[in-house]
Amino acid sequence: MNLLLVEDEARVADFIVRGLRAEGWMVTHAPDAEIATELSRQDSFDVIVLDLVLPGMQGKDFCRKLRARRNLTPILMLSALDALDERVEGLKIGADDYMGKPFEFDELIARIEALARRSTQFCAPAAETLMQAGAIALDLESLEASVDDEPLDLTAKEREILKLFLSKPGRVFSRERILNSVWGASEDPLTNVVDVYVGRLRRKLGEQGEKLQTVRGAGYRLRAE
Repeated sequence: MNLLLVEDEARVADFIVRGLRAEGWMVTHAPDAEIATELSRQDSFDVIVLDLVLPGMQGKDFCRKLRARRNLTPILMLSALDALDERVEGLKIGADDYMGKPFEFDELIARIEALARRSTQFCAPAAETLMQAGAIALDLESLEASVDDEPLDLTAKEREILKLFLSKPGRVFSRERILNSVWGASEDPLTNVVDVYVGRLRRKLGEQGEKLQTVRGAGYRLRAE
């Protein structure tokens, strides 16, 4: 999937780009609407994530021009201006969805994937109650984690990290994604809290902990069976 991010705040843009690329998206970043306009003419995108307030041409104007050219690429509009009238106006001029800042990264991913599914008529499979990868399991109803049916004594944060890994065994999760999913942070605090908690979870998994692998320069993954 190919995504265009139009965002002028460098730190926010960097966080989103790294997180989306870790999810497997191809991401092109434009720091303003003028550059985004040229990119939208040169390439085809599956989703556009558009900041409302930009230097020069505003996000609303870019959206209007895109729709005037009959470009129907799904647009997710972002803005710190989360008032009802702003959301309504954004949707009226052609945006397909609207999120206020600050936002949860997991929700951003969910909304982007929903727009991509809508445009391709793709239906995702239903979620399972029991998450499992080999001997490691997590019951989503009882919130009980186990290895070879032996219960694990996990903290809430450790359980959330395990849940994330079990959701996609073999997938590399960046520190940014783990940080946002478990702690709700939308910016990297430049601490090693993720590494500390992953290390604790690895130890509690015992021999199965070796399946929780470090991918240098990228993040962590739970080795698929």
